[in-house]
Amino acid sequence: MPNLNQFIALGDSLTEGLSDKYPDGSYRGWADRVADEMSKHDQDFRYANLAVRGKLLEQVVADQLQLALPWMQGSQTLVTFHAGANNVLRPKFEPNQVFEAYANAVAQIAATGSKILLFTVREVSNPQSKTQHYWNQRFGPFNENVKRVAEEFGATVMDANSREVFGDPRMLASDRLHLSTEGHRRVAAAVLRAIDLPHDADWQDPMSPYKPAPAPIRVIGSAAWGIAFLVPWAIRRITRKSSGDGRVAKHSELVTWSPRI
Repeated sequence: MPNLNQFIALGDSLTEGLSDKYPDGSYRGWADRVADEMSKHDQDFRYANLAVRGKLLEQVVADQLQLALPWMQGSQTLVTFHAGANNVLRPKFEPNQVFEAYANAVAQIAATGSKILLFTVREVSNPQSKTQHYWNQRFGPFNENVKRVAEEFGATVMDANSREVFGDPRMLASDRLHLSTEGHRRVAAAVLRAIDLPHDADWQDPMSPYKPAPAPIRVIGSAAWGIAFLVPWAIRRITRKSSGDGRVAKHSELVTWSPRI
């Protein structure tokens, strides 16, 4: 692995770091955790995280990738790209259009000679409900496209379906969509392993046995989840608004990075 002295993270909420917080309440996430470790190996290490929650693939390309391309310095740069999942969740999802745009974006990154990491989305291993089947019908082809593009351009795939632990409910936060703090820690370790840097060795180990709450508690929890997360999401879809509207990236410049904690 060549010496990587800078890291540019592009994408949506997964990369922004939702649900994993610093003591001051701001979001940390797996990308900041990776940057912390990378900074220990090069005193001039630089990092930018342009990811913003809710962004569609075309927005990531226009607002993030085009800004970051001039910063990429060949084999010294790590670029992570997680985009398109929000498109898949839209009712009017156009697979061919999204898949082509995804490939074009990765081609632009590959042309710089940077080290590229791409991400799949976790599918439901044993779908039981219509919603779970629908999820897999949408994300199965999306994931296959990610793998095809990675093979074409020599990128590394961080495959969410490659380890059973990534299907553990505790990998997700209370919104059942974004990673929990433990989820971010394990993803960071997987990324660091992929770039041959020190990492938490237990990242792929099973968690302690999961004990689901009693049925009445689960019903109450599902109702609370619907009110807190599903209803606001539905309202945003109806009003054509995004959780990322008006937000800016948390690390919008490529700067020398020092760990915050």
